Parts: sequence; C-alpha cells; structure tokens
Amino acid sequence: MSGLTRDGYLLFGARAARLFAYGFLSVVLVLYLDQAGLTTPQVGLLLTLTLIGDTLISLWLTTHADRAGRRLMLLAGAGLMIFAGILFAVTRNYLLLIAAATIGVISPSGNEVGPFLAIEQASLAQLTPDRSRTQVFAWYNLTGSFATALGALCGGGLAQALLDTGVEPLHSYRAVVIGYALMGAVLAGVFTRLSPAVEVAVRPGPETLGSRLGLSESRGVVFRLSALFALDAFAGGFVVQSIVAFWFHTRFGVQPATLGAIFFAANILAGISALLAARVAARIGLINTMVFTHVPSNILLLLVPFAPVLPLAIALLLLRFSISQMDVPTRQSYTMAVVSPGERSAAAGITGIARTTGAALAPVIAGRLLASSALLGLPFVIAGSLKLVYDALLWRSFRSVKPPEEQG
Repeated sequence: MSGLTRDGYLLFGARAARLFAYGFLSVVLVLYLDQAGLTTPQVGLLLTLTLIGDTLISLWLTTHADRAGRRLMLLAGAGLMIFAGILFAVTRNYLLLIAAATIGVISPSGNEVGPFLAIEQASLAQLTPDRSRTQVFAWYNLTGSFATALGALCGGGLAQALLDTGVEPLHSYRAVVIGYALMGAVLAGVFTRLSPAVEVAVRPGPETLGSRLGLSESRGVVFRLSALFALDAFAGGFVVQSIVAFWFHTRFGVQPATLGAIFFAANILAGISALLAARVAARIGLINTMVFTHVPSNILLLLVPFAPVLPLAIALLLLRFSISQMDVPTRQSYTMAVVSPGERSAAAGITGIARTTGAALAPVIAGRLLASSALLGLPFVIAGSLKLVYDALLWRSFRSVKPPEEQG
C-alpha cells in the first residue's frame, strides 16, 4: 500500500463511501417500500428490476469507460445513484419507483452494484505496480466489507433512533433513503477529484462484437474467463448465505441469534483470508493461489451436510470460510493483469456480469431441493462438485498464462 497514489486513495475512499451507502440503505429498503404501500409481489418485482437494470446499465457504462472516459462513467454512476435515492424518497407512485429502480443504482442486498467496481479495479491496476496489485486489491475488498457492515449498523441505528423519538415509520425509513442520496453526492465529489492518471489511451480499431463490448486483443481471454467465472458463481449460488442459514435452522434447529454469530465469524475469517491471499500469491503465483486454496475449500463445503452434529458442521463451515475468499483478490488481480490496459474496465465489467448472471440462476434450483427433507444437503454437494470442476478447468486453461510480475 506504500506505493498507492493520491488517486488510489481517492478510489479507496469512494469504495468505502459507496459500500457504506449500500449497507446503510439495505437494512430498511424493504421496510420502507412496505410502509409506502407496496404489496409483497410489487416489492419482489421492484427488487428484481433493480438488479436487471443495474446489470444492463453497468454493462454499457463499463464497456464504454476506457474509450469515453473512466471519470465520466464513474460520475454517471454516482448521478444515477443520486437519481434513484431522490425519486425513492419523494414518491410512492409505483411506476415512478420502477423507473428509479430500473434506471438508477440501488443495492437491495448491500453488495456492490453499478459500474463502479469494474472501473475502479481497472484504474487501480493502472495506478499500482504489478507486484503490489494483489495486495492493493485485498485491502480494497476488505475496505468494502467493513464499510458495508458499518453502513448497515448506522442505517438501522438511525431508523431505530427516529422511531424511538416518535417519528412515524415511513418518515424514519425515508430519512435513511435521503441519506443514501446524499452519499451519492459525496461519491460524485470524490470522483471529481480524480486526476487524468486514471484514464487510458485507446487506439481505434475495426467495428466488431468485441469492440462494441470494449474489447479487442483481449476478447478471447475475457470470454474464457467469463465462462469459467459464471460456472463458479452458479455453483456458489447454491450456497448463498440465506440458503446455508436455512439449512442450519432446518437440520439442527439453530436460532437466528446463533446464525448471526456464525456468519459474523465466517465473514471476519473471509476478510482475513482475502488479505492473506496476496502473501500466498507472491510465493506460488496467482493461478496457483486461486486453485490450490479453492480445492480444499470446496472439499470442506462438500463435507458440511454430512456432519452428524452441529459443532462439527459449524467448524467445517468456518474452516472453509478461513480460506474461501483467497481467490477473490487474486482473481481480480489476475484478470486485470492478463488483459490490455485499455480494455480493463470492459474486462472487469463483463466478467463481473457473467458472475452475477451465473449466481442468479442457482437459487431457483436450490429452493426446490430445500423443499424436500431428503435432498436438504444436496445444494452443498452440487456447489462443491461444480466448484471443483471449475478449479480443474481454470488450472488447465490458464496455468501457462502468466501475469507480468510472474514472467521471467
């Protein structure tokens, strides 16, 4: 981190402000929509359209960022965040809310949405020496995790404090929505401070499918990585946190307070594992770190549903989380390293959308499996098995494709 430039620190600040805002809103968003008079089906449709809209807008912004200007596209994303927050705060009209959800940038889950992640990763990779890139990405991910947790704590605390003073629920939750829009303005202010050093010169070329997606010489690598990342994310979609929580509750009768403690510990371990990834990668390489830490993690995942008692199931899960995120900063760093500098925003955006799409398909299947007591543990088995297939394919396809810091 010692070599991080002023622009790099600004991007870290933007990441912290944005993830704080996402966590801040996620706690009360559904409660606010309920108090605004929306029915449960309407809320569900609104959240689905939010994710679809964010995905499509992110695809366009990230695939044009390197050519049109990264700062411009980041500011556009911040503007869409402000637009969504303001419209959500001032209207109860369902059609207007749909427009805000589809066009604007809203995070129902508190996780990263919009074009920011891809463009910031591309910029950080440009601003950072090759040997420091993975370490910087590890801290970047940890910054987001802590900011989300703090935002959720503050959003829930603000709403509860207003309720305790006698403010009506609708107005209490609206204050949080307004705060979200204000954080969008803060984000825009940070982006205006970025220097031209985050931009990249792109040579014009012939019009092709790849060029329309912001890709040229890197399109083959990006498409292969996207297919593999989609498979990994599809497998992960079988064991998202809510599904794992349901399994623990159904299998062992674990209560919500205990579930909260389990996943708090799991996420802390995951954050630490992301930091350790940079040190491991410096010794054995990015691809080796991605595969060799992922394989034991997936074996542990496979073993969870076969645990006969709760303490063993918890131990297996926590042990799995202690190494499960080591592939995240290494994956991001590797993607930025093996594509052309002028195609990094597009590469990060396309691979990210591939992961989002893959992850969105699995819960529908997992939900049907969870409805049967005989198949309750099958999502773990499917997820672990598919992830092992992903590891084998990744190793076979990319073990000889070295990033610059590992060549020679």
